[in-house]
Amino acid sequence: MGDFANFGGTDEENAEIRRLNTDVEADPDNFENWEKLIRACEGLEGGLNRNSSPQALATLRDSYDRFLLKFPLLFGYWKKYADLEFNISGPESAEMVYERGCASITNSVDLWTEYCSFKMETTHTPHLVRELFERAASHIGLDFLSHPFWDKYLEYETRQEAHDKIFAILNRVIHIPMHQYARYFERFRQLAHTRPLQELVPADALARYRAEVEAEAIQFGIQKPELEIDRDIRAKIDASYYLIFQRTQAETSKRWTYEAEIKRPYFHVTELEHHQLVNWRKYLDFEEEEGNYQRIVFLYERCLVTCALYEEFWLRYARWMSAQENKEEEVRNIYLRAATLFVPVSRPGVRLQFAYFEEMCGRIDVARDIHAAILMKLPDCVEAIVSWANMQRRQSGLDAAIEVYKAQIDSPVVDIYTKAALVTEWALLLWKVKGSVDEARVAFAKNVEWYADSRHFWQKWLEFELEQPTNAELEGQHAERVKNVFAEMRLKSRLSPGIKQELGRVYLNYLQQRGGKQAMKEFLLIDRELFGPQSVSPITKAKQAKEDAGLAGLDEATRLKAERRFYNYYELHTDPDANAQGPASFD
Repeated sequence: MGDFANFGGTDEENAEIRRLNTDVEADPDNFENWEKLIRACEGLEGGLNRNSSPQALATLRDSYDRFLLKFPLLFGYWKKYADLEFNISGPESAEMVYERGCASITNSVDLWTEYCSFKMETTHTPHLVRELFERAASHIGLDFLSHPFWDKYLEYETRQEAHDKIFAILNRVIHIPMHQYARYFERFRQLAHTRPLQELVPADALARYRAEVEAEAIQFGIQKPELEIDRDIRAKIDASYYLIFQRTQAETSKRWTYEAEIKRPYFHVTELEHHQLVNWRKYLDFEEEEGNYQRIVFLYERCLVTCALYEEFWLRYARWMSAQENKEEEVRNIYLRAATLFVPVSRPGVRLQFAYFEEMCGRIDVARDIHAAILMKLPDCVEAIVSWANMQRRQSGLDAAIEVYKAQIDSPVVDIYTKAALVTEWALLLWKVKGSVDEARVAFAKNVEWYADSRHFWQKWLEFELEQPTNAELEGQHAERVKNVFAEMRLKSRLSPGIKQELGRVYLNYLQQRGGKQAMKEFLLIDRELFGPQSVSPITKAKQAKEDAGLAGLDEATRLKAERRFYNYYELHTDPDANAQGPASFD
């Protein structure tokens, strides 16, 4: 839109749309800004119609296209867009919008029903209308609340006076557990009385029923007329239909508990309540236990309209699908939709899982590209960099992994505290993979002057020295190295007193568990410095005063970066709290 000099409105309207476009580009996740932009575009020139200027129409279409690319699950806006196109350009343009909308939200009962209704009114070729209804049925026919669609389909066939097709539709619907199953069965049962026997059941079943009726008559030594045979056959068929009704009723009842708890069956950018997520989890558990692949997939797709911004459900869907046979492409599609449309890159777990999936499938270049794409948006994402380096190690060897770390450490856009974490990972590779303790130790020692304010750097260096194997002859040397790391941390870092106490506890444990005869002297000295009263402890004094001990302190924003912890997304996985209340955060 930045290329448009004129949006088609007055100078005041153009200035407002220019301002709203700037707001949208600055914060594309802000739904309210998008709504304001759409309203402003719709209001150009007093309300758009087929006589509006080309500039105003182009402005409206561009805004809708960008909005629905960002939020493709908003079925109401697809309907509004289609209505606008119908009024502006006619049925063909509206149909193109409906097609795009139904491709974007394939399981929307409302949108498919609106599309079919539109087609009924604008197309006079029955087979084209029926083709659309059948497409819709394949996407939404199993929905628990699909009765508006089936009503519309029956309405169309009633207009066509196609009683055979009405009966065929009803014969499908009575097998589907849904909200209004009973009224469809009643209509089906009534209509069955007027249809030829050949339409009611397959030929083999009809022959079996006839044989049963005739056999029963022979038992009593009578010859029934054809009219009575027909009546008795219909009674048997009706009884078989009632069994279908009972099965559908039972299946509906099983699902009713979960369906009744769904308070928001559509997509919105606002958070859901915790109890809604609990209900979706239970509903998915139930349907998976039932074991019907088609119904399970359909429920996942419904869930991922309502819960599109919650990555747990995308990951769950991908994990479930990957357990089915020969579903590689389906799993890939789940990850693609999550990564490209719904889960923001600020939560990279889904994308990393996607990369691991592609690596497993042998598509190494794709896995690399996924990592690179994350880092384009999140250059300081330690988890993604480490993941990329480890992928390179697995596929191309240690040197390739080190090259990843070198490139990121040399990058001007990577934060110094991120680099500190990467140095520790580099040292870990040298130690654990290459088997060179000396090279790993050098990596720590050479970089301490640049990364002395990183909590992660000191923690990993301390862990490295503590984990080195030792014996009676080397224990003194080992103790000296551990002591030196802790001493340098106290001397050179500007970490907050609380972090120094945290790392100090690790050293005190070491002194108690592995120290020599004089270790308690060192223990009590450090204990006094870390935890003593203000009069004898610079750490305690600084902590009480909320300032650093010794060196000039870090500002709050820098301190948060310096002291942050780094986790892999799967390390943070916890079972959801079934008793949680209130809105459920997307994070």
